[in-house]
Amino acid sequence: MRTKRITAALLAAVTALSMASCADGDSSSKNETVTPASVSETVTAAPEDTGTVTEAATETEAAAVTEAAPEEPAEEGFKVKGELEYWTEGSEIKDTIIDWVTAVTDPDSPRFIPVEDRIVVSDMDGTLIGELYPAYFDHCMFVHRALHDDSYQAPEDMKEFALQLEEAFQNRTLPKGIETVHAKFAAEAYKGMTVDELKEYTREYMKSEADGFENLTRGEAYYKPMKSLIDFLTANDFTVYVVSGTDRTLSRVLCEEMFGIPANRVIGTDTTIVGSGQGDTDGLDYLLAADDKVVYGGEFITKNLKMNKVSAIVHEIGKVPVLSLGNSSGDLSMSEYVYQNEKYDGRAYLLLCDDTERDYGKPEVAKSLAETCDQLGFYTVSMRDDFATIYGDGVKLTGKVEGKW
Repeated sequence: MRTKRITAALLAAVTALSMASCADGDSSSKNETVTPASVSETVTAAPEDTGTVTEAATETEAAAVTEAAPEEPAEEGFKVKGELEYWTEGSEIKDTIIDWVTAVTDPDSPRFIPVEDRIVVSDMDGTLIGELYPAYFDHCMFVHRALHDDSYQAPEDMKEFALQLEEAFQNRTLPKGIETVHAKFAAEAYKGMTVDELKEYTREYMKSEADGFENLTRGEAYYKPMKSLIDFLTANDFTVYVVSGTDRTLSRVLCEEMFGIPANRVIGTDTTIVGSGQGDTDGLDYLLAADDKVVYGGEFITKNLKMNKVSAIVHEIGKVPVLSLGNSSGDLSMSEYVYQNEKYDGRAYLLLCDDTERDYGKPEVAKSLAETCDQLGFYTVSMRDDFATIYGDGVKLTGKVEGKW
């Protein structure tokens, strides 16, 4: 692993040079260019070996070959499918992605990865969709459910916590250590809903305006460059899984609607699933009745963050991925797990929330994460520098959080 980290650091130092070479790094030795002069020398040498061709004929043939050579199309190397849209022209980090994909999908490359092992794991909030408008999608939807949904009567302790969250949204700083507290209350807030009912509830909430923006709904608040990256990877036969700390059902709806990622490739935070008539009976002792509905039981199981993401990947995918996409310390364990891939050239890219013009970035947080990634050998993507757009050209920041959404 130490060698790999040193290599990653060296690669970062010579990125500009690598842009001019083929993606697998040694194609110049495998595909040497044959010049007209070398062709001529080869042809003129033939009469000496065979002794059957006259000197005049040899010179005529050599001249013909020399003249024809430039007209022949140059041999082209392996090319990947698709392209990365919405990324800044000349972005070096964009080029590293294309070079890597080219190298690992070229059958003649020593770094080739078979299709069945081209597995990508990606975080969702802050990596694929916005998380700073003004907070995570699932946090905002929970506050809406607990405080502003007339069809639901939240218990007092849930309301108290939701009010604390809503106040935190105004300051754009969430209290530390709230992950499991939020997961517990969110599980309770959707208790008794069927899977389809919670999906529909999520879709309706996606229609609401993204707080702090003009011309953007929550369902449109995804990063266009990352959508292009997912499409690019898919076109080149990578299988993309989303591994999120958000509730699994919410994550499935968002990923299906925004990115076309099927439900069976979305891993998230889990809550209990029970029969509507089950009550307190253990699932080992309960037989689902004909008139039962399958509903959420209201109990939180595990928060899918940090090392728990690695555990989920091992349990649900069963292979070490080759590419990890993330944006925070909650993704570092997943990134390290992919980076340690002993069979293939595993890569980890983390987005930096450093754009304060087109998004509600936090430069100090971005700087700290960049320093950590530099130490670990992970690549970083600057949303400010590497994204030509984030949500689209017509989207503007209002700088104002309304306090109700």
